[in-house]
Amino acid sequence: MPSFYQLDFEQPVRELETRIDALERGAPQDSADLPAPALGGVEAPEPSETGELRSLRSERSKLLSDLYQQLSPWDTVRVARHPERPQSGDYITLMCREFTELHGDRRFGDDPAIITGFARLGAHKVLIVGHQKGRDTQEKLACHFGCAHPEGYRKALAKMKLAEKFGVPVVTLVDTPGAYPGLGAEERGQAEAIAVNLREMSRLKVPIVSVVIGEGGSGGALGIAVADRVAMLQHAWYSVISPEGCAAILWKQANEQTNVAAAGALRLTARDNLKVGIVDAVIAEPPGAAHRDPEAAAGALSDWIISQLDELLTQNTEDLLQARYDRFRRLGEFEESTETIPAPETPETP
Repeated sequence: MPSFYQLDFEQPVRELETRIDALERGAPQDSADLPAPALGGVEAPEPSETGELRSLRSERSKLLSDLYQQLSPWDTVRVARHPERPQSGDYITLMCREFTELHGDRRFGDDPAIITGFARLGAHKVLIVGHQKGRDTQEKLACHFGCAHPEGYRKALAKMKLAEKFGVPVVTLVDTPGAYPGLGAEERGQAEAIAVNLREMSRLKVPIVSVVIGEGGSGGALGIAVADRVAMLQHAWYSVISPEGCAAILWKQANEQTNVAAAGALRLTARDNLKVGIVDAVIAEPPGAAHRDPEAAAGALSDWIISQLDELLTQNTEDLLQARYDRFRRLGEFEESTETIPAPETPETP
């Protein structure tokens, strides 16, 4: 079905979906395309069963697959921000059973930009921590568009400590353009709250699995993403800064041209992050991205998380912590070659 929010590179797909929608609604067709009258008491096929409709659906699936296999970095950012893309709350509903939400940081208040709670995921009891952006305008404003305040990060850490007490693994779902930059957040210790999370998560004595499901912006993302296994959904992005922020710094303005250039320079796609070792895996999304088939996306996400928990829960605590430490120490490593350049030959004197 066509959506009110459309991406420009999907124009060919929109045309196909308009035709599919017309057939599914039984719109008038040319007489040559109409099914033959029923004979011998056998009903004529419904529009949804016609060969034309099957052909159009097949063509749409192939076109979506081709388009989404060759997205530019900036288009990837736009897909990750799609208003219909599943958020943490959606994945919790689709993946988990018996979810019980926990509120408050026991210092200042409750931040709806971060959801926390215990749940069952497959055969495992887990603590779920995830960013929430909100759907309608009222919810988006309440959630600060997914930009958490310090009380959100302190809430996340308090619940992780509770999970550690009961030996329950932690699963985090990252989806934020960055931590909230307002005056109140700074007054209440935004940077300190994120820094403490980095320290405490690095030595939490239970397995931690983290997935970037949409946007992964800077410290706001990393504040709940220090984990034993880190993955990204195929059309998510993860970077030290948003393309707009990078463009504003480098070119003093953020517009379509500078945003495209910044997105390419930041190497923020899942493929780029996997290549340099920032993430351990890329989880494939359905054709046309997760917003077109949230159930399939949740199934792939759930399968990957469960497989990682099955492995991590077999490790003893000392090995788990050492491997986590080693993982983050390896980030940014590089080798510098010391190639010797031969000196130029001195011409012989006659």
